[in-house]
Amino acid sequence: MSTNESVPRRRILVASTMLSGLWAAGARFSLLVPRARASVPDLKILTAEQSAGLLSVARTIAPHDGLPDTAYAPVVRAIDDAAAQDAHVHAAVSAGLDHLGGDFASRSEAQRVRSLSAIESSEFFRLARAKTLGILYASPMAYAHFGYQGEAFSKGGYLRRGFNDLNWLPDVPLEDSGPVFPHEG
Repeated sequence: MSTNESVPRRRILVASTMLSGLWAAGARFSLLVPRARASVPDLKILTAEQSAGLLSVARTIAPHDGLPDTAYAPVVRAIDDAAAQDAHVHAAVSAGLDHLGGDFASRSEAQRVRSLSAIESSEFFRLARAKTLGILYASPMAYAHFGYQGEAFSKGGYLRRGFNDLNWLPDVPLEDSGPVFPHEG
């Protein structure tokens, strides 16, 4: 077996081990958080139907098949909070969801994308996109899904905590490595 053949196999083994751990952690977490497909519980102003529509909007804006609905629920809650605090936001969200229609969540992905493309200049879409991208990708559940360990500042940074743990890459020759800093400790 050549070196080239062992790298993909090793990567597959590492990835499958990581996915098994993430699946176990996600399954345990999903037992604690209610499923959000039909609606997101504990909303202040939006209805269950609006919640389901917003969840589908968020999933269409940032589609990740392996990411559970519970990862998108904080996006819906944040939009609900904004709508509860500002009548103008509530009106924009209600109008945007009404325009998309009550069956938006049950449409195919291609139909949802076309519907959102048609309103991408609207205040509703800009709000939904900003909240989706800002909240979804800052969540620990998304971090785990994508294999990101999260922020490192509070843990002392990455330099001595996984920065150089890519053991499947070849070693860089010393002359190409740049300056070597003495261990500070």
